[in-house]
Amino acid sequence: MNGPNFEKHDLIPVIAQDEESGVILMLAYMNEEAYQETLSTKRVCYYSRSRQKLWRKGEESGNVQELKSLYFDCDADTILVKVNQIGGAACHEGYQSCFFRRVDPDSKAVSVEGERVFDPKQVYGKK
Repeated sequence: MNGPNFEKHDLIPVIAQDEESGVILMLAYMNEEAYQETLSTKRVCYYSRSRQKLWRKGEESGNVQELKSLYFDCDADTILVKVNQIGGAACHEGYQSCFFRRVDPDSKAVSVEGERVFDPKQVYGKK
């Protein structure tokens, strides 16, 4: 097998992990075009399900992801990218990781972990 099986699924989930720290940064999706662009440019490109188009990570914020390595799982239907996260934040809300909300299993209380790396209002405007 030469790579993920896009014949089985048009969109494949992608886990982005900081290569240096091991922190899971985000989960997104790639179609075959985004996958090929990622490999050819060494900058991670996803497919935005909400916008229905390619999403070049960091095209608005400048917080791009440099591809360091890429793996796919045993079923060829999930991708792991290890990246150098430029700017320190992968999350559009300004956090290092999109997984900054923690749920306590006992109380079910939600807390925020970490500090914002940037103010999204300054980077994205009205969003």
